[in-house]
Amino acid sequence: MANNYFSIGKLASAHGLQGDLVLRHSLGKRSSLKGVTVIFLEERKNSFIPYFVQQVTVKDTESVYIKLEGIDTKEAAHKLMPAQVFLQEEDFKQQTASSAPLALLGFAVEDQQYGPLGTIDEVIEMPMQVLVKVLIKGKEALLPVNEQSLVKIDKKKQTVFLNLPDGLIELYTE
Repeated sequence: MANNYFSIGKLASAHGLQGDLVLRHSLGKRSSLKGVTVIFLEERKNSFIPYFVQQVTVKDTESVYIKLEGIDTKEAAHKLMPAQVFLQEEDFKQQTASSAPLALLGFAVEDQQYGPLGTIDEVIEMPMQVLVKVLIKGKEALLPVNEQSLVKIDKKKQTVFLNLPDGLIELYTE
């Protein structure tokens, strides 16, 4: 996994005839992506293509209208969809609300019983909880972060402390 690229959402639809796109993001706050000059789309696995940002307009708390350099028609916009949108790490850190689940990407996960489990590779937001993807002994584990399981988040140490239900870790380690 390319560690320096973080997904912030996806291109959801084309807007208008000039190649504008709607980017749905999970930054956890209204954002005009201020300061972001380039976004990346993953063409093939781990092959990131830069697109230069010409203009961004806030649509609502979860989406923006975005104009990319060289994408000037509705057809060109459609060719890009649906695509995950990635930012480089520095931009990502500046854009994400610190309270957004997405801000946990790259944090370590520690369980009260099992100790350190691994690093968060992906954050999946569900209606009632957040799932974080961690590689445990080479296996992908989806761990719930919710009122029951979350002990605390230590931002200084970039660690999420969980108290996971009995038997959950065994599913991935046996």
